[in-house]
Amino acid sequence: MNNKISVLILLLSFSIMYAQLDTLNYLKQFEVNKANYINKPLSILLNDMTQIQPKTAWSASMGRKKIISADTRFKFAEKELSFRHTVTLLIEWQDPIPRDQTKYYEQKNGFYFTNEERSFYGNKIVKDILVYR
Repeated sequence: MNNKISVLILLLSFSIMYAQLDTLNYLKQFEVNKANYINKPLSILLNDMTQIQPKTAWSASMGRKKIISADTRFKFAEKELSFRHTVTLLIEWQDPIPRDQTKYYEQKNGFYFTNEERSFYGNKIVKDILVYR
């Protein structure tokens, strides 16, 4: 019985790792082609991402400037797994976003990327794109 459980856990681990690598490879194409998205609204990138959409959105204060967010990290794993080297799409914004606005959505929707976040971030202009794990 323990062997079957061990094998099942091992198989599940491999499938999760493979899914993360597949997601990473898919998202890397947007980083490679970032010229198509820089100086344009995020909605263009989101619309082109037909295979997967972010599950969570995380913004933070910018250094000593606690009142603005210069970038947002869009993660492609459930919130509970967002802390473990998950695939991340880092968007640096052309104009930093007031932190109270990003914090509002984080608190309202628990960091989940909902249609509200899609509308809010969708009209923000992309300055740079980085995909990493």
